[in-house]
Amino acid sequence: MAALSVPVLAGVVLLLLGCRGPGATGQRRKEMVLSEKVNQLMEWASKRSVIRMNGDKFRRLVKAPPRNYSVIVMFTALQPHRQCVVCKQADEEYQILANSWRYSSAFTNKIFFAMVDFDEGSDVFQMLNMNSAPTFINFPAKGKPKRGDTYELQVRGFAAEQLSRWVADRTDVHIRVIRPPNYAGPLMLGLLLAVIGGLVYLRGSNLDFLYNKTGWAFAALCFVLAMTSGQMWNHIRGPPYAHKNPHTGQVNYIHGSSQAQFVAETHIVLLFNGGVTLGMVLLHEAATSVMDVGKRKIMCIAGIGLVVLFFSWLLSVFRSKYHGYPYRY
Repeated sequence: MAALSVPVLAGVVLLLLGCRGPGATGQRRKEMVLSEKVNQLMEWASKRSVIRMNGDKFRRLVKAPPRNYSVIVMFTALQPHRQCVVCKQADEEYQILANSWRYSSAFTNKIFFAMVDFDEGSDVFQMLNMNSAPTFINFPAKGKPKRGDTYELQVRGFAAEQLSRWVADRTDVHIRVIRPPNYAGPLMLGLLLAVIGGLVYLRGSNLDFLYNKTGWAFAALCFVLAMTSGQMWNHIRGPPYAHKNPHTGQVNYIHGSSQAQFVAETHIVLLFNGGVTLGMVLLHEAATSVMDVGKRKIMCIAGIGLVVLFFSWLLSVFRSKYHGYPYRY
């Protein structure tokens, strides 16, 4: 009885091993493929923070399973003949973010940064039904990208800090953005202080110019116009200068949403506000000046014309952003 049980037991063991064999082999094969993919990405990331991909690399390393890492991909069009100014600006911020992650002490293989240029991977654009650039998409470690995995560029801008917050929200990887030193600000401040110091030194005996109301009024007016046009919003959000459709070539300088704006839009609004202000100044001078009546009439007509013209343009901008805005000239 005992002699018969040994062959039977051995047969059962072999049968179990045989049943598990294909599954175990498949699992080992899956682990080997995943290890090869991670090693390949780590090797590329050690040479370049943003990995450039074509269609084959994208399908093999980003789309195809297995994958236990997230990939942030910027779809762009950087070739000069595409004339995508926004793509170049977004690429600079994207490089800053990727470098901040690559050279941080927390760097792991949990997340990689990649790029697909239209001229190198147009098939990828077609596969994803994409018709605009730049676009940022997070391909999570498990499953397919959801709605929130596509970055809202026109709403949040492409500043590295904004991208970092989005990456943290989608991957739980917190990246501290480290920018290269920029000496433009300190140099401009030093130049301004030098000019003021030079004026004080040259006119030390007569500082009446510091009490010049017109000068201070002009400086305050410039500051107010800059702030009301949205310059601070640009500084915080880092929006693109304008948007160019890569297919039609049409350039939009005014954002179609009330929740975002372009840099060019702030310049346009600044110009319109300046025109309205100049018109109001001319009207005030026409009413209070001691010049002859003829010149005062000219100033009055010019002031009214400037106010009507530029304010009507301002209303047209509001109507394009706030759809259904009821007022117009």
